[in-house]
Amino acid sequence: MNGPANSNARSSADGTEIHDRGYRKYEGSRSGVVGAVRSLTWQTIRSILGMGRPARHKVFPVIVVVIAALPAVVFVGVAILFRDLGDGSLVNYSDLFGFSVLAILLFAAMVAPEALVRDRRDGMFSLYLSTPLTRSSYVGAKVGAVLAVMMIIALGPVLLALLGYTVAGDGPPGVVEWLEVFLKLTAGSLLISAVMTALAMAGASVTDRRAFASVAVVLVVLGGTTVSSILINVADFSNAYGFLDPLATAGEAATRILGEVSDESQPLSEIDTGVVALAAAAWFAAGAGVVGYKYRKLEAT
Repeated sequence: MNGPANSNARSSADGTEIHDRGYRKYEGSRSGVVGAVRSLTWQTIRSILGMGRPARHKVFPVIVVVIAALPAVVFVGVAILFRDLGDGSLVNYSDLFGFSVLAILLFAAMVAPEALVRDRRDGMFSLYLSTPLTRSSYVGAKVGAVLAVMMIIALGPVLLALLGYTVAGDGPPGVVEWLEVFLKLTAGSLLISAVMTALAMAGASVTDRRAFASVAVVLVVLGGTTVSSILINVADFSNAYGFLDPLATAGEAATRILGEVSDESQPLSEIDTGVVALAAAAWFAAGAGVVGYKYRKLEAT
């Protein structure tokens, strides 16, 4: 990038100043693709959280955070005050994942698509490709930003519960056990977040309107829930049709990571762990595949 080196002004006969400006080569540090990805990721996080934007853009992020955190705050408060929830005898970590389902779905449907659709709607996608960013690094930065915020929503409540139970004296008995639980919670949250991020980005990649993207995400998630419930409970099909529900599949996989057992009423509770893991990976791959296909074909205009 070139910048002004000097500016010499001289006056003409009619009093008009004429500026003779020189330019020199930019000699500052260049961060390249890594810096561009890092910058785009951070700016995308700010954008989807409504930071630096009008108040109306902050409404949904705030609602999502409140919905995600409220159950954990209540249960931790009870654990500290009454010291009888303890080791999860009433509320375990997988249950808290379940309580976060609504918040995760709201974020995936109403907030996350903004990361992609806004750039296409405003023509920014083409401008980004004129920088060191490629299609792959651009999508990677966007996905990384959404995944980071999704992790806050998924991991935050269960981590708060872990800390609360620990303060109440009902957490893991030692440092090693505490770290083991922490790592399992992180892995479970990452799995749920990855699946929902893939679906949210897939919905956003097929349209440049956030409303349409939101409808697409809701149809996939709630449609899968409804269809699987009808097939299993009404048509008496195999419980394996529960894999049509992406959130339930990811939640069941996270439960297996935690070493906990789902309620017997859950269709996927009796299915082999390896199969559950493959189904969760399939949902992630499906969403990622849609995003990759659409952005490989998308023309920068």
